[in-house]
Amino acid sequence: MARRGENIYKRKDGRWEGRYKDGFKPDGKTKYSSVYGKTYAEVRSAMACKRLKQQAEAPVCRLNFGEIVRLWLDNIRSSVKESTYANYLMKTEKHILTGLGDIQYDKLTLHIINKFVDDKLSNGLSAKYVSDIVVLIKSVGKFAHRSFGYADKTEYISLPKTTKLSEKRLLTDPEQNILTKNLMKNLTPTNIGILLSASTGMRIGELCALKWSDIDFEKSIVTVRKTMQRIKNSGGSGTKIIVTSPKSRTSCREIPIPDFMKNILEKMHTNNYSFILSGTSKIVEPRTMQYRFGSILKRSGLPQVTFHSLRHAFATKCVALGADIKTLSEILGHSSVKITLDRYVHSSMERKQSCMKLFSDHVAA
Repeated sequence: MARRGENIYKRKDGRWEGRYKDGFKPDGKTKYSSVYGKTYAEVRSAMACKRLKQQAEAPVCRLNFGEIVRLWLDNIRSSVKESTYANYLMKTEKHILTGLGDIQYDKLTLHIINKFVDDKLSNGLSAKYVSDIVVLIKSVGKFAHRSFGYADKTEYISLPKTTKLSEKRLLTDPEQNILTKNLMKNLTPTNIGILLSASTGMRIGELCALKWSDIDFEKSIVTVRKTMQRIKNSGGSGTKIIVTSPKSRTSCREIPIPDFMKNILEKMHTNNYSFILSGTSKIVEPRTMQYRFGSILKRSGLPQVTFHSLRHAFATKCVALGADIKTLSEILGHSSVKITLDRYVHSSMERKQSCMKLFSDHVAA
């Protein structure tokens, strides 16, 4: 029986077909070739032979894996965002280079890589985080094959199986009301920022990068065009703050401002070149904002939740009030509705009970 990821299928004519990577097209896209047979086992065996032949014909690589990784990092540096590159650099230096860097590339095996993955999982890293590391390893293998003709030693690594994350702790409606009431009593720039995120679903980095010029009071719209984050210095130790384009293309968006929020913002409006959270050209970075948020929760006698939980709570409340998922997904800046449903829509026991009551009322009718 065909296994997932093998690329072996039974055709309508009764034969089995196996597709395997066979180099690259002139435009850089992967080229595929096929083998055919009467049985699955026959095709699987033929594909194994093709792969072994490809590896045998590949030029010998005397570099170690770490050297290939460095070449790959240099190659992608100009084509990815600075924050993305910093993230890749951190993961490669902290995990990949320390675990696999000294191994000669030609001696790198699937068994060695799988053991590396198992060790990372055993050391307490989440399956999602380890999957991100594996994706980078596979990118390096593709680069080695595409750029130098070396055998792709990473092609058949499987990503760790991820489990559904437990639902994020959110403030209950009464707790949210307490928070809102306390924020409204003292409309400082920090408190206004928290209210704005809670009523638009903006990410903390997007809020920190927001300037008054991003708000159109005539149209009642806030435009998200930047995000702020702290990244590792690529040239040495330490970190730095950058203001850059948002997380993805769909993260650049226009969000209608609720009327009550517009009234608050109009009263606090300063010059357009100032950051909303400071009222000046001085930045307030995300971790400072998270610290301030935690202090406000503590003074309010509320449980400690992350700033990001405001985004989750906003999405959940919008669904409860009847907002359609497509519109909500665009407000949140997601690339697909699936992300909105899977990650940001939480079902409380009250909502589950309401759902069952609707069903019960329908049956009883």
